[in-house]
Amino acid sequence: MKTPRAAAALIVALGLVSIPRITEAEQKVYKIGFLWGLPPNAESTAAFEKGLADLGWIDGKNIVIEHRSADGHFDRLAGLCAELVGSGVDLIVALSAPETLAAKQTTSSIPIVFVVHGDPVYTGDIQSLAHPGGNITGLSQMHPELSGKQLGLLKEIAPHVNTAAVVWNAGVATKYADWEYLRSGSRTLNIALQSFPVYNPEDFDGAFAAIRDQHPDGMLTLGDPLTVMMRRELANFALEERLPTVFTFRQFVEAGGLISYGANVPDLFRRAAGYVDKILKGDHPSGIPVQQPVKFELFINLKTANTLGLTIPSWILAETDQIIE
Repeated sequence: MKTPRAAAALIVALGLVSIPRITEAEQKVYKIGFLWGLPPNAESTAAFEKGLADLGWIDGKNIVIEHRSADGHFDRLAGLCAELVGSGVDLIVALSAPETLAAKQTTSSIPIVFVVHGDPVYTGDIQSLAHPGGNITGLSQMHPELSGKQLGLLKEIAPHVNTAAVVWNAGVATKYADWEYLRSGSRTLNIALQSFPVYNPEDFDGAFAAIRDQHPDGMLTLGDPLTVMMRRELANFALEERLPTVFTFRQFVEAGGLISYGANVPDLFRRAAGYVDKILKGDHPSGIPVQQPVKFELFINLKTANTLGLTIPSWILAETDQIIE
């Protein structure tokens, strides 16, 4: 006569009863907090969610994503991050350097993944790209190297530029690294640089007035959430003053700016999903190397070029991802 335990084993062995295997990841719904200095970008958010879905993470099913945006008021980031921590998030996704700083100052235990950080080693957010250490990792934009490339493109498109105004957010540590890199790189291009630091939206009118007084031949704007927020004002000013201008992100060109060159941001968001996947499956941020961009994009506003009387070299047009007319 079979014992109850032996009978149960026989039933399972014969496949008469199906006992599903439930993994730990399937048992728990993870909460992800996404911290933005600006209003969330629909294209970037979609790329991030698509990247997660490709790895089996579906918002509302086995993960919940809570977005918090400072809407351009960067002094609110710390409070918003504290809200996310208080809500019990398992992981924080920080858009860029300002959001990473707010998250870092709020928690040393919850994993943090940055998406478009300018220079995380320079700011001290990580120890090195290969070995981040601590609770922070993510993707870097390769600043300040990109800034030097942007200045070179400006000289190619507008060879007459001998003096360039540089508008940059002095409230973000990574922009100092950009500025110092540009100062050394500008010598080989025979371009004299003029520094116009800003800290908040109210500073731009004063910066514009100072640029008018200095009469530069061109302008370069370092990309960060503050300058992105002021992209229309920057593009309009450059056009009014007839200044060839290079930017970091395509939003500037879509707003009327001349040219932008930088990392493909949606691709960075897609790849950030991979970091989330690894951490939720048990990897620690300290051991996940920071990666740099593998895709870059070049945008040109041909209407602006025509207004400024510029002829874009054919080789640059051939390399352009999108020409806005």
